[in-house]
Amino acid sequence: MERSGIRAGLAEAVPLMLGYFPIAFSFGVAATRSGMTGWEAMALSVIVFAGAAQFLAIALVASGTPVILAGLTLAAMNLRHLLYGPVVLQKAGAMDKGAGGSRRFAWAWSFALTDEVFGAALGALARGQRFSEGFMGALGFAAYGAWVAGTAAGAWAGGGALDGFPALAAGLDFMLPGLFLALLLSILSGAQVPVILVAGLATVAGTWAVSGTVGLFAGMISGAVLGVMSPSLMRRGQDAK
Repeated sequence: MERSGIRAGLAEAVPLMLGYFPIAFSFGVAATRSGMTGWEAMALSVIVFAGAAQFLAIALVASGTPVILAGLTLAAMNLRHLLYGPVVLQKAGAMDKGAGGSRRFAWAWSFALTDEVFGAALGALARGQRFSEGFMGALGFAAYGAWVAGTAAGAWAGGGALDGFPALAAGLDFMLPGLFLALLLSILSGAQVPVILVAGLATVAGTWAVSGTVGLFAGMISGAVLGVMSPSLMRRGQDAK
């Protein structure tokens, strides 16, 4: 792995680490408040490493949801992560023979492809960063380390650590979607706006008509389908001209 790629990955990871640590701290506090032990909270962060899914896991466990149903819900919520690795490789040209992009350790660095790491990677590639597994590994696992460390600190502090700071607790709840929104805006192009609008409308409609869970799935599915279809639709429009 190239040292320059590792250095670039670490530099790109700094904003994620600064955002991840306090959010993970909040998760550690919330997990212990719900009755989990510090080790159980740590295990979730070490094994799952998916912020929104981990907070949902706390809610499911606290509500008495059967373990099998909770596991299936979390797995369905994280299905989108299966697409992240192939998309990064495609953007980097690594899936084309002779493009020079190694996939030898893709099984390792793809584990760390959260929403935010994925967004940061695409943003860096769009700005001209050369793809390398050193870059991807440093970016992903630096963020992973910050998340695990933040969880450990929050679990050690205990469930009442944020009781005296309600404004801070509310701000931490917004940091994860806020961080991802900032990364999304950094790589947003005009062609992606219709996809985002359709996904947003589907989410709102599903939530209003049925429930938040249905809205979430409706937004993910409609956004994914339209996102896959939009390049071919654009090509057909250009061919028709």
